[in-house]
Amino acid sequence: MRRARVVVTVGAVVLLSVTGTVVAGAGHGLSPADSSSAKPLPPEQPAAAVGALFLDGTHYCTASVVHSDHGDELLTAAHCLHDGEGGDYLTGVTFAPGYHDGVAPLGFWDVGDELVAPGWTDASDPDLDFGFATAHQTGSTRPLEAITGSNRLGTGGPFARPVNVTGYPESDEAPAVCSTTSSQQDEHQLRVDCPGFATGTSGGPWVADADPATKLGTVVGVVGGYEYGGDTDDVSYSSYFGDEIAALYRQATSRP
Repeated sequence: MRRARVVVTVGAVVLLSVTGTVVAGAGHGLSPADSSSAKPLPPEQPAAAVGALFLDGTHYCTASVVHSDHGDELLTAAHCLHDGEGGDYLTGVTFAPGYHDGVAPLGFWDVGDELVAPGWTDASDPDLDFGFATAHQTGSTRPLEAITGSNRLGTGGPFARPVNVTGYPESDEAPAVCSTTSSQQDEHQLRVDCPGFATGTSGGPWVADADPATKLGTVVGVVGGYEYGGDTDDVSYSSYFGDEIAALYRQATSRP
């Protein structure tokens, strides 16, 4: 289980179809298309749009900013937000974008408006292990996405493609980062072989076509799915991003 164990209607959204992939439009702030002036980030430092989820002072999962009109949408694994069949949504969660070396450079943001698919809340379906939430910071007048930039949401793409995977192991204060090629595990699951993705990396984004300077691109998976992301630290999984996550995204981002 890649999440640390912790006790505890639809409006108009514009989606573009690009070579079989449904993509949410470019985000506010620094997007993959307007990063020519950006300085490359060190290999070990994540994009500001990726961060750690905290509960009771401990980081237990990973999340990332995905483009939305409101500029406050997070994407993570469903099991990072909801306990699944017979459970409920977690409360008191915060998000630290760009977290590295034990430092939260942009502070902590309150997580709310959690949304996962009914198939997760009713049956903990591993093929639906993805979810959305919003992030807000008291006193901030700018939406999170305007500060961090965002990834686009890609659905319906190929199983095999180069991706950059990032996640925060519970025992470390710096992220695990892996550049690899995803593959198909079964009809609704993706797989990557990346060492060091231990408990806490759940929800970590799989980013395709990343800009080398900003590390932002198209998020096509998150650590989750089979065995809550995997039963070893060296192999990770993701639910396939298809029609189900596209519908959930529309629902999550269509609020007034």
